[in-house]
Amino acid sequence: MKISQIQALIAVAEHGKFSEAALELNLSQPAISHAIATLEEELGVPLFVRGRHGAVLNPAGERIVCHARQILDRIEMMYKEANLHKGLHGGQVRIASFRSVATYVLPFVIAKFQQQFPEVSISLIERFSYQDVEQCLHDGKVDIGITYLPTNDNFEAWEILKDEYIALLPPNANIKASQISWEDIAAYPCVWLPAIPCGRNLHESLKILAPNLPVAYDIQEESTIVNMVKQGLGATILPRLAAEPIPKEIKVYSLPVPLYRVIGVATLAEAFHIPPVFAFLEILKQFKFPSAIELVSLV
Repeated sequence: MKISQIQALIAVAEHGKFSEAALELNLSQPAISHAIATLEEELGVPLFVRGRHGAVLNPAGERIVCHARQILDRIEMMYKEANLHKGLHGGQVRIASFRSVATYVLPFVIAKFQQQFPEVSISLIERFSYQDVEQCLHDGKVDIGITYLPTNDNFEAWEILKDEYIALLPPNANIKASQISWEDIAAYPCVWLPAIPCGRNLHESLKILAPNLPVAYDIQEESTIVNMVKQGLGATILPRLAAEPIPKEIKVYSLPVPLYRVIGVATLAEAFHIPPVFAFLEILKQFKFPSAIELVSLV
């Protein structure tokens, strides 16, 4: 029995389709089909009920896939144990982050770490939201996550950066001051992030500071919001790192009351960390992070 067969079994069980399992494992669909067929032949029982709409585990498959997951977990622990004994002459640090920090913050830290520990590999996973990052931590897919603070008691976390919210107005805005009023922003239709994920703290603050801002569009992607402002469809408020790159035509202003999203590093509370992860966390703790606007200028 091969590890690839076990991985194929779990992937097909989770996705219900051979094609989607193949995408996850970066294999061809025939390779997945062959792995499942040979595994069933070795075990002497079918594992799936196959139909036009995919593949569903049969009773034997449901029990066997539980053992398969345990086997993969044990194999991962074997690698972790081996990496522990390698010290800092090998091993891997797995990090999950949302786009803006992955783009403008982490490359500087990773470069410094790899100057000191070139034999340690870094895996950086970009996720859409802080919830996705925290789920990766919960699932054991990563060692370190970049999230928003405050977070919950499942994590040990600390602040690395405050990212200021800024107002973006369309090119035809004619406000001379660098700081504007809530009324100035309210004069335009608002192109908005939903309350979750990135806009969580902002929405809570605006309920008190500016409850009457007119919301015309509710958009998930920061880049879409920025482009809509560029086309004159409205104004928005975004964290600076999330808004970048900001087209030169857009007018950028400070808010009447400074607001920030607090970005932090999180690990699972009481998690067992191999030496390379400890080393990376120490570099994160010691790293002197510039302001958000300075980080953007360095890229």
